[in-house]
Amino acid sequence: MTIRVEQLKNLPGMGSDPASVRQRVEGMEKLLEGLITIPGFNRKIGLDVILDLVPVAGDVAAAALGSYMVWEARNLGMSKGQMARMAGNVGFDFLLGLIPFIGAVPDFFFRSNTRNLKLIKRHLDRHHPETAIVPGAVSQR
Repeated sequence: MTIRVEQLKNLPGMGSDPASVRQRVEGMEKLLEGLITIPGFNRKIGLDVILDLVPVAGDVAAAALGSYMVWEARNLGMSKGQMARMAGNVGFDFLLGLIPFIGAVPDFFFRSNTRNLKLIKRHLDRHHPETAIVPGAVSQR
């Protein structure tokens, strides 16, 4: 059985349309920032904080995953200024994470991927309002 690229584009979230991009960046942000909830703190952490516990290689991997969101922003046609701000968020997060073991603490509070998701959503809501999702609404797709 051979799968063609055209068939993959028909899967939910796999296209290049703005709604698919929104699904992918929201999923990436959840993976990086909100994977599990810490009991007692009622605060979510994700792969970004967990990777900070692996010196250097974990920080590089987290920065690469965060850069994926900047790449998606580029594909959406976001301005260079917005992308520079997003890259700055990823870079600052990377530099904080380079501090061995202690670097996970500031990453717990400075959520670069959440900040970048807000920038992307603001762009999508302004330029592609049809992709907006109302929380709790039932989709008729």
